[in-house]
Amino acid sequence: MKYLLTLVLGVIIGGALAYFFFVGAPRTAKMPGAPVGAPEAGGDPPGTAVLLLDEGFFNTLLGTVFQQLGEPTFRLGSAGPQVLPAERGLRFVEAQSGGGCQSQVVIAPEGSGVRTGVRLDNGQVLAPLAFSGTYNAPVLGCAQFHGTGQANIQLRFDANEQTLYGQLNVEGVNIESIQGMNFGAAQGMVNNFVTQFVQNSINQRVNPLVLMRGAQLGLSIPVQATGGTLKAKARDVRSEVKDKTLRLHVTYDFSGAKGTAATPQS
Repeated sequence: MKYLLTLVLGVIIGGALAYFFFVGAPRTAKMPGAPVGAPEAGGDPPGTAVLLLDEGFFNTLLGTVFQQLGEPTFRLGSAGPQVLPAERGLRFVEAQSGGGCQSQVVIAPEGSGVRTGVRLDNGQVLAPLAFSGTYNAPVLGCAQFHGTGQANIQLRFDANEQTLYGQLNVEGVNIESIQGMNFGAAQGMVNNFVTQFVQNSINQRVNPLVLMRGAQLGLSIPVQATGGTLKAKARDVRSEVKDKTLRLHVTYDFSGAKGTAATPQS
């Protein structure tokens, strides 16, 4: 009985330590920019351009990432200095895993009947996710898992930085299976830890997403006949999801600069 109590206590303490080492104390990260609102009810102001992006665009983009860049991989939880020094954290991981079990989540193109992608529906930018990974559970050993998640993407715009950001919010995680643990009776507890680790690691590691920056948002048009350049700087961005299309309403401030037009090529 004494041995059993010691083992259970070790599992609980080890799990708590793992939570704070990998996930860290609960905190709210400050996201850049301001939330992007809906278009004005009275219509767009003068100087507004509307950019249309459909589901095919986003899913082709993601397909290229998977095929040519590989599957995105994130270490579980945040390993930033606000949680613990990096060297100390590395030693903790090595001590727990023996160097052979990295606690990480890998976004997969497809799994458990879910295809990772973007869906534009119900006025939202939705992001179903498929993933797999490994988690080094204290005392219990290395757990291999796979599952699916449901997320949404909220847009934010920073006019000073001329950058359109995306904030990925994982709303739910479904762990399909966990294998490889040495203590099956604790699988339910490990399932809960893994669920939180996956959700927090994606939310903390992915954000903020840089969707458009500088050259993608602004305009710079040489006007040869005047010897100058017409420039446009994004002042405001609004968005709406309609007919399975994300519509970005970008309102510009225009300005002209003399003597900066490009020289024609002969």
